[in-house]
Amino acid sequence: MVREATKKDLMDILEIYNDAILNTTAIYDYKAHTIDDRIQWYEKRKQDGYPLLVFEKDNRVVAFATFGPFRAYPAFKYTIEHSIYVHKDYRNLRIGKILLKELIDIASVDEYATIVACIDSLNENSIKIHEKFGFKYSGTITKAGFKFGKWLDLVFYQLDLSGPEIPLEG
Repeated sequence: MVREATKKDLMDILEIYNDAILNTTAIYDYKAHTIDDRIQWYEKRKQDGYPLLVFEKDNRVVAFATFGPFRAYPAFKYTIEHSIYVHKDYRNLRIGKILLKELIDIASVDEYATIVACIDSLNENSIKIHEKFGFKYSGTITKAGFKFGKWLDLVFYQLDLSGPEIPLEG
């Protein structure tokens, strides 16, 4: 079941996120986050009006998804970057695809023009999923990060949406 996240979900979200930090290259971070970090992040998402979805299965949150600004400058206001994280025990069950579709639907209704996916170049599953949803390869930053004793390349994929009929500046 997909639903909007609540504060009660933050411990499960923290567990999923910290596992991704400590055991994968999905996040180019080194240290586990605290519950206070997640509370601040949650409140900022809510304040800024961005979605924060969770996927509930077996009476627990097993995945979460969100999007937010791609860059801080105002001319980027129609471009968003998304994130989806699935608990290690629930991967390969199509949960990520379900959440990605939900995010695309929300972004379309909210009249965003472009969704950006930043993916570690070795994450072939994520790349394939994004391509199935129509995301197009748009570039690579080589040696973008260093983790687990090696250089990591970051690939960018984008999905173009309709966006607003007449974009507004400012």
